[in-house]
Amino acid sequence: MLLALALLVPSDAQAQAYQCRMPQSVSVPQVAPEAPERRLPVTGYTLALSWSPEFCKAREMDARQRLQCSGRNGRFGLVVHGLWPEGHGTWPQWCRTALAVSPVEARRNLCMMPSPALMARQWAKHGSCMAARPEPYFRITRVLWESLRLPDYDRLSRQDGLTAGDIRRAFSDANGRHWQPEMVGVKLNSRGWLEELRLCFGKDFMPTKCDRAQFGPKDSAPAKIWRGL
Repeated sequence: MLLALALLVPSDAQAQAYQCRMPQSVSVPQVAPEAPERRLPVTGYTLALSWSPEFCKAREMDARQRLQCSGRNGRFGLVVHGLWPEGHGTWPQWCRTALAVSPVEARRNLCMMPSPALMARQWAKHGSCMAARPEPYFRITRVLWESLRLPDYDRLSRQDGLTAGDIRRAFSDANGRHWQPEMVGVKLNSRGWLEELRLCFGKDFMPTKCDRAQFGPKDSAPAKIWRGL
């Protein structure tokens, strides 16, 4: 599996160009299951990347989002929301586990996923159905993240007549032969602003065509990208 993941990584890969300053220590909250356990065979994976300027809009002073949104720890573009196992027609979730994300593991991943609370929830809801411990779950997530070249969506946001298809094509163009636009899901909010990319992977962790739910709006759908100004 790790060999397949390694094939995705360009020799000069750079997942993100922001400056990230990690705090010396972090605390990780406890997360209780929010729904019954659902164990299912895994058919593939989704790597969800959140567009941080949109998420942080009006959250700059929210103490719960200080690491990501205050600007004190860096300015973020795309960040990892989570790595989600998929199933037939639904997805596994909240698999029973007694293990939690440690502060050491949380700090290791902050530049990729700048929220210990989010890490704790993603492990409890999704990662627990993929791995026996948090560390392998986040290691796989990091390998996928570090395999990516992220396009300049700040620049793309200035394009007249921007569409969801433009957002997909910018990502696939930046990442070469392994990625095609149909492998890149887009999530827009109700006002048409970019919230997330949903990158689709098969069971072998190689990029694959998204299904209808993952894909999101049609290529022709008008889109906007908030630059955080």
